This record gives sequence, structure tokens and C-alpha cells, in this order.
Amino acid sequence: MADDTLAKVFWSRVEKSADKPAQQFKQGGAWQTLTWREVGDVVREVALGLIALGRTKGDTIALLSASRAEWVQADFAIFSAGGVTVPIYPSYPPDLVAYILNDCGARTIFVEDAAQLAKVLEARDKVPQLEHVIVMTGYQPTQPPRSTMTWDVLRRIGRDNLAAHKSTLAERVTTGTSGDLASIVYTSGTTGPPKGVMQTHGNHVSAQTAGRGATPVHEGWVHLLFLPLAHSFARLESFLGVYHGLTTAFAENMDTLRDNLVEVRPHFICSVPRVFEKVYAGVMAMAESGSPLKRKIFRWALAVGRDVSRHQQRGQPIPFGLELKRKLAHRLVFSKLHARLGGRLQWAVSGGAPLARDIAEFFHAAGILILEGYGLTETCPVGTFNRPDRFKFGSVGQALDGIELKIAADGEILFRGPNIAKGYYKQPEATAEVFEPNGWFHTGDIGRVDEEGFLFITDRKKDLIVTAGGMNIAPQNIENLLKADPLISQVMVHGDRRPYPVALITLNHDELTKFARQHGVLTSDPAALVKHPKVVERVARTVEEKNSNLQSYAKIKKFAVLPGDFTQEGGELTPTLKVKRKVVFEKFKKDLEALYG
Repeated sequence: MADDTLAKVFWSRVEKSADKPAQQFKQGGAWQTLTWREVGDVVREVALGLIALGRTKGDTIALLSASRAEWVQADFAIFSAGGVTVPIYPSYPPDLVAYILNDCGARTIFVEDAAQLAKVLEARDKVPQLEHVIVMTGYQPTQPPRSTMTWDVLRRIGRDNLAAHKSTLAERVTTGTSGDLASIVYTSGTTGPPKGVMQTHGNHVSAQTAGRGATPVHEGWVHLLFLPLAHSFARLESFLGVYHGLTTAFAENMDTLRDNLVEVRPHFICSVPRVFEKVYAGVMAMAESGSPLKRKIFRWALAVGRDVSRHQQRGQPIPFGLELKRKLAHRLVFSKLHARLGGRLQWAVSGGAPLARDIAEFFHAAGILILEGYGLTETCPVGTFNRPDRFKFGSVGQALDGIELKIAADGEILFRGPNIAKGYYKQPEATAEVFEPNGWFHTGDIGRVDEEGFLFITDRKKDLIVTAGGMNIAPQNIENLLKADPLISQVMVHGDRRPYPVALITLNHDELTKFARQHGVLTSDPAALVKHPKVVERVARTVEEKNSNLQSYAKIKKFAVLPGDFTQEGGELTPTLKVKRKVVFEKFKKDLEALYG
């Protein structure tokens, strides 16, 4: 039986790696481990439970939860039962949850806990077709409504119906085909309601096949999964664990990530740039707050690391003398950073948004290679990737095996391959806009390919700023330059059809507090603090410094420092921490207008 569906890939892995570790998660303050056989038992029970509840082949089943072991177990149970998984971000409000459930027609939903259950119950009247809600943890009702049950109850239903539905489950797994729909993933988007991307089993299996030669992982390696599984990047990571027989450890949450890295000691991590930016800001701030001697040692070590990095980027051997300096620099300075990341990190992957080149180069100088890749939900979500032995900082790598890449006449990046999704669910017009009949998918991103096939993304097609003078400006490049400063948290550059670009800037709370203390700024009012002349002057120095790297028409002429940071809860950030430009523009329209006043 060819492993042409995700269900077949999973059960093949259970058979091959039965007694090897598959999942790790923290429970009661201690890390627990499940073998592949044990995970298989859970998936079988949940799949049988779904069949017993009346779920038929092709039914959509939603998942509303933060990343956890049960999320992945439910995902493969849905595949095994012949269903279609519909992930929903746990940060979404009840109205948006209702929109997705109605759009996809889900009659069953898994929710993480009582808080997520409350959202579904609030939206219940708007979702008439919903029949069953399964709560994963932290919910033990005395008299639950018949339609709401716990994870353990569903598993018991599955066990009780083993004899009745065992053959049905086997038939659904074995008769599944690569063309079957595996998932409808609603893109978080930066504007408008989300669209459901229809991904087939073949799309995902081919994405794993394409990446096989580019990601040299070894069976048994441990990776720490902390990104939201509702996003295709984290989902790819979870499938990678099954495909290669890795041990997937689940971080408790983002607040405990620092501790979890040390406890789990991953061989690699997948992350969005924001996490690397925060680590970088912390290291630089700590270095600058040290004694003059410690600052001197840090700068020497960084210079040595950059020299080593240059040799490695050119594929040159490291001279004996430089190697001795590298070992000393590691012992004195960089070993602390490696320890913070667990101590056995082979490399890291960055995706979801552009990573500033300065940050990639800093980590490499410290002995940690960050491999940047590029893909979208519509490409499941692969396209290009830097390899450990073939990489260029600032690029998102070369096209993966079996995937075609080309640049359109207007600079837009196009992909074609077996990983490209079928289109948008129930939206033929939106599908026709970006999915060509001949297989090419329009990404909406602008880029260029160098002579060695490395792709460089210059900006989002729709985010390009065209000034009143007709000059094109890529705002993300400027934003990444500014965010390299540890004091700066988020930036949104604005200036479409305006005479010059301006910026809204938010500050890193910890760094701002430290700066205020060091400079005798005695106010705790955030609005007053960010407008204090010393703070404004400090930010202005950074803007001036970064402006020196920009062409005259792209320089930030004015800026405003906002009293609070952008957040998901405030609506300014997507679940993958990208700025929602339209939301920020509407929210801070007066601040932007004042910059042109």
C-alpha cells in the first residue's frame, strides 16, 4: 500500500517505530512520553469514536485549540476516519469561529478547554448544523448536554465500538487517495474574512517528499513545537515528525518557551522571526549592560564569529588560528546562548514572515544557523528553502525538488507543483484570481531570483507603497531594519500616495523600563513615557541610523511612538504576529495624519 495519504503515512510510522518515542508533553510538572504504538492507540480510539458519532467520509471536523499532543492526535484521527480537518486559531473570537464553522459546514468540533468551549457555546445559536463538541482537557461537567463530551468519553465510545466499526476504519484508511481533501485551512489574512484553502492529502505528502533532501533530520531527533497548529507552518512541522519518525515535544505555551527549550534540548526548532528577534534583542541588551571589559569581550567574540561565518558562507575551510579563536569565543560568550536554546540545536528554521538579514547573520556568528524558507498556506506551505550546505542570508533559498518557480513580468513570485492546493472553498472567483488553469499559483509576493536560483523576497505585491512622487517602497524591508534595535518592538511604515514615508513605532516594554531607569525618567504613565524627550531622541537616533541604509525617497521622514504594543487581542497582529496594516491604519489614522500635518 503506497503511503499516498496522511493517514497511511501515520499508520506506516506506527508500524515501523512502534516502541520508539513519538510525543512528549508536560503534565503535573513533569515531562511525559508516548510511544508511536501508544499514540496509535489514541488515534484509533478517537477515529472509531468519530465514526460511531456518525461522521462519514468527507465530513468536515473542526479543531479549536492551542498546540498540544491531542491536537495532532485528533488531526490524524480525522484523517483516519476519512474526514477533513478544519483548524481554527484559538485566539479567534466567537463570531469568527461561527463564520468558519458555517462556511465549512462542520458538524463536530474539538475544543481545547472550558474557555474555548465557552466561545462555541456563545456562538451555538448561529451554527445550527453543529452536533458534537469534544473538550480535550479541564472540563468535567456533572450533567453535560448530550452534544458536549470530554476527550476521554469519545475515546471510550471508540473502544466500545471497536468490533462494530473496526472494518469501517480500516476501509477508510486503505481506500483513501491522494486526491481526497485532507484539510480546509482558513488563512488568517491581514484584511477581510479568512478564505478556506482546500489542501489534499497528495498536496501534503508531496510537500514532505519535496523537503526530504533539504531538511537532513534523523529518526529519533527531538523538536520543540510551539507555533500554532492552526497555521500551516506548524502543521508542516507536525507532519515532518510523523514522516521522519521524530519525537515531537509540545511547549506548554509561549511564556514557558525559554524553560521548555532547556528541558527538552531540541535538535531543531521551527519559528517565526518574532521569536528570533526577541532572543536577539535580549542578548544584545544583556551585552550592552555589562561592564566595559565584558562588552569588549562580546564585541571581540562577535567579530570572530562573523569572520568564521564569512568563511562558511563561501564554503572555505576555517584557518587553524581562527578555529582556536572560535572555540574561545564560544566558551566565553556564545555557549550561554546555545545553552538557552537547549545545547544541542543543529539548526533552526524561520518562516511565516521575512527574517532580517542582520539577525540571521548574528545567530550564525554565534554558531547557530537559521535556515529561512518560503511558502504559503496555498503551497502547503513549501516552495523554497535554504539548505544547511547551501544557504544565502537574506534569501529564502532555492526551489524544493519537484516545485517550479518563476517570476512574472511584474515581479510577482509564481509556483507550480503537486503541493499547490485545489483553490478556495466555495469561492471560484477568488480561486480564479490566483490559481491559473495551467497550474501556476500567484503568491502575491514580489521577488527576484539570482544566478544560483536563490529567491529574494522584496515585498508583498499589495503592501508596496507608491509615493505621491511615483516611487515604489517595500515597507517590510524598512520595518525589519528598525526592529533590529532591541528597544523597538513593532513598526508599521505608511506612505502610499503620500509625499514621503512615515512610521508608527511600538517599544519593547522591558527595554523601555530599563532605559527609563538608566536615564532618570520618572514616570510610569506609558503615554507620557514614550513622549519623553529622552525616549524620543533615542528612537530618533535609530531611525536616523537606519535611514542611512535607504535611498532618499525611502527614508522615514517622521515617526510616532505609540504608548502600547501591537497585540493579537487588540486586533493589530495576526496569529503569526504579522502586522494587520489595514487595522493599524484605521486605529491610528489620527496619528498618521498628524505626521503629514
